[in-house]
Amino acid sequence: MAVDSGVSSPLGPPACEKDAKVLQFIEEMTKNTDSVQEKVLAEILTRNANTEYLQRFQVFGAVDRETFKSKIPVVTYEDLKPDIDRVANGDRSPIFSSHPITEFLTSSGTSAGERKLMPTIADELERRQKLYNLLQPVMNLYVPGLDKGKGLYFLFIKAETKTPGGLVARPVLTSYYKSEQFKKRPYDPYNVYTSPNETVLCVDYYQSMYAQMLCGLLMREEVLRVGAVFASGLLRAIRFLQLNWKQLSQDIASGTLNPRVSDPSIRKCISEMLKPNPQLAEFVVKECESENWEGIITRIWPNTKYLDVIVTGAMAQYIPLLDYYSGGLPKSCTMYASSECYFGLNLKPMCKPSEVCYTIMPNMGYFEFIPHDPVNPIQLSRDSPPHLVDLADVELGKEYELVITTYAGLCRYRVGDILQVTGFHNSAPQFKFVRRKNVLLSIDSDKTDESELQTAIENATALLLPYDTTLVEYTSFADTKTIPGHYVIYWELLVKDPSNSPSDELLNQCCLAMEESLNSVYRQCRVADNSIGPLEIRVVKSGTFEELMDYAISRGASINQYKAPRCVNFTPIVELLDSRVVSVHFSQSAPHWTPERRR
Repeated sequence: MAVDSGVSSPLGPPACEKDAKVLQFIEEMTKNTDSVQEKVLAEILTRNANTEYLQRFQVFGAVDRETFKSKIPVVTYEDLKPDIDRVANGDRSPIFSSHPITEFLTSSGTSAGERKLMPTIADELERRQKLYNLLQPVMNLYVPGLDKGKGLYFLFIKAETKTPGGLVARPVLTSYYKSEQFKKRPYDPYNVYTSPNETVLCVDYYQSMYAQMLCGLLMREEVLRVGAVFASGLLRAIRFLQLNWKQLSQDIASGTLNPRVSDPSIRKCISEMLKPNPQLAEFVVKECESENWEGIITRIWPNTKYLDVIVTGAMAQYIPLLDYYSGGLPKSCTMYASSECYFGLNLKPMCKPSEVCYTIMPNMGYFEFIPHDPVNPIQLSRDSPPHLVDLADVELGKEYELVITTYAGLCRYRVGDILQVTGFHNSAPQFKFVRRKNVLLSIDSDKTDESELQTAIENATALLLPYDTTLVEYTSFADTKTIPGHYVIYWELLVKDPSNSPSDELLNQCCLAMEESLNSVYRQCRVADNSIGPLEIRVVKSGTFEELMDYAISRGASINQYKAPRCVNFTPIVELLDSRVVSVHFSQSAPHWTPERRR
């Protein structure tokens, strides 16, 4: 009997000659994974040989793996932060890279409550573009005819700031959308968007979303795919349509643009395509005025073949809502990337969300892997460095933590992603994204870990002290049934003097105190992006967490080792907690956030 080795079949016949060259490139890279990796490391070490970082560890111009692994430590952001701060404050000496640092890419991960700053160089834009160029030829293998229509993609730029030394700091996608590679991209019939560049490049979220939605409605018959970066972003677009369809239909009927959209460049490009169309306006009203929004995507955009959104990791929680609004359309996850590095792509983009795996392209950077065993974790120390596994040597079925070395100068940097090897394409491993390390709660691009949540709890419960009330226990839950989703915190309180118990108003203030304590990514999502709703505290009756422990023990947990979970998502546990709720409280205002980093 044949044994499944986990090795995938070769890529299929290309849609056109240009695609053939791209698919051949993928085959060449993945057939020679180890030699490509060896070459990439040598290139990185050669170009950055005279940097302060490599000289600090006495690499002395060596480009071989053995020297690199024996000399260079495995590091986290906190290890690099003093050097990153030097660059941010204006030091232009070659600390990380021999090439000038051109800007900082802000990570969705945080350090001391602020976004992490990832230094980058000019040619990284070209490297990221190379990965983007692989995506459409692979998709064309599975979905024919995409050159016969357009993609309705909701794409946005976000606020950017400058470091004290004058370098721009902004998210990686904002950097890309503002680049010449995006703005002056050559025409490709397989990759035409309904949204003009002007609508994407408007920093005002309402104006950008309104204009992009309007363009999507005007071209509804031409739309073949609908997408956003994350699943949460697409659901936010649907919610926007629910709230604004009346005004949109009025604009379509009259051929005039909503005066709230005041950006001159948007008004100019929209005026060229917006003509009175009462028939389309009537259609929009008919579809949107009903309370039933099931299948709304395919009702308004009837030729949609698939949704192009990330639904892995924390985004998997949005799959049921996407199915509801799309009538169960396929969901395509095309690529795996971060602010630090673009990694690879999904060679079977139309697979089920539960089967998504990414093939890491060995030319994008140098990749190593820390074997991940949650029961017996490896202890990393500079005195006894662990054995890291190379890309070509990972084993099927095992989990690893990703470590990267990049052309921009990051060396043996722990990204924080936990991956599982699910198969191979030629000699290149394919990975399933398991989770972000240490992340408890996530709704959109936010990532809140246990220590951040604990600090927020401590700051909020300080407000209870004058009322002689203490927090007995707590847990949390990312509620994505609402749009936008929001954090739910379950509190069990001990009120020692019922005649002086905390008021509803005070508990609402506790919600805001927690939000003020959370990191800047969360607060930006709340204030600027409106991608997270107000935080909610649900107070449960006394004894609830003892019931929770009894339930866990009944399912096999050890009474000696039991700890209340700091986050829950198992439906029976959430239902148990909700059945014990005695009062509900929300933040009544938004937390403080500005684009400027705290000094």
